[in-house]
Amino acid sequence: MRAAVFRKGDLVVDTIPDVVLQEGQVLVRTRACGICGSDLHAAKFPEQFAELSRRGGSRWTISPDKDVVFGHEFVGEIVSYGPGTTGRFAPGTMVTSMPMTIAGTTVHGLGYNPEIAGAYAEYIPLAERMLLPVPAGMNPDHAALVEPMAVGVHAVNFANLRADDVALVVGCGPIGLAVIAALKMRGVSPIIASDFSPRRRDLARQMGADIVIDPKQTSPYAQLSDSITPPGFDSSRYAALFGTGPKRRPAVVFECVGVPGVINEIMEGAPASTRIVVVGVCMEPDNSYPFFGIVKQLSLQFVLAYTAQEFADTLQYIAEGRLNVAPLITGRIGLDGVKQAFADLANPETHAKVLIEPWRG
Repeated sequence: MRAAVFRKGDLVVDTIPDVVLQEGQVLVRTRACGICGSDLHAAKFPEQFAELSRRGGSRWTISPDKDVVFGHEFVGEIVSYGPGTTGRFAPGTMVTSMPMTIAGTTVHGLGYNPEIAGAYAEYIPLAERMLLPVPAGMNPDHAALVEPMAVGVHAVNFANLRADDVALVVGCGPIGLAVIAALKMRGVSPIIASDFSPRRRDLARQMGADIVIDPKQTSPYAQLSDSITPPGFDSSRYAALFGTGPKRRPAVVFECVGVPGVINEIMEGAPASTRIVVVGVCMEPDNSYPFFGIVKQLSLQFVLAYTAQEFADTLQYIAEGRLNVAPLITGRIGLDGVKQAFADLANPETHAKVLIEPWRG
């Protein structure tokens, strides 16, 4: 079968061995697969990605010395069933799954695994027990966005939202946009979004942000402070000590950038008692001043991925129109276009989410 292969620092289209189904697996023909920011990082810094994964508990088995087929945001069509399966869904059924497969009782990740191709390939072996059928009437391509949207749903769930929260989302790439959509679905208002990119700010509005800021022009932290502060608020130490006067609304900030310096910037700029949820994956050393967190009594929460229930729920949210993913799809390519798409995605003005369609001519 054909696949886009990451090989020795380059992306090439090549023929790789056909899938051999193991116990409990189903052969799925890839319909569409999204390009994730983590794929871009793994391709640009393969040694760092592999080393940090090893040090972090080997969540991903990627090795810079071995070919790997990326692809963990996917939707596909059931082709056939392997040994030990029950045929729960008819061949031709459109399905998605969390990005892993199971062979017997062994779980394997998909997307950064040199041993099993991810969905930048024509076919993938999925675990029958993990398959989620695409609901009737749903655009099948939208199911390829369940994975990144579930990241946003999980981050918002972990934030332990309160009824009167004001939210600030720093960074409006695909994950920041997923967080905005999840906040909107939960009824949070106002939602403030901040990004340097005009294209991303426009998408933030489409996904549900109420206030959209260019941080070159306006401080998002000043806007957050204004949004949580009622008329007549007394900021004096006396009022803070004795609790006099009207109270500020609670604030929560979602860090969705993942580059050094942003967490410290948020800690310095955020109002006192803010909860900070770190969603962006920073793979470089970073520095911060604990002083800011201490004097403001900030809460710092790191989150990753989603639960199986959140993944299934997100599929339903998209199918029901509660999460609108259509604005995020800004490009479609075949396997031959993958290398150029990786270059294009370095510019935030070009694309949000590019879907790879391995069978596209």
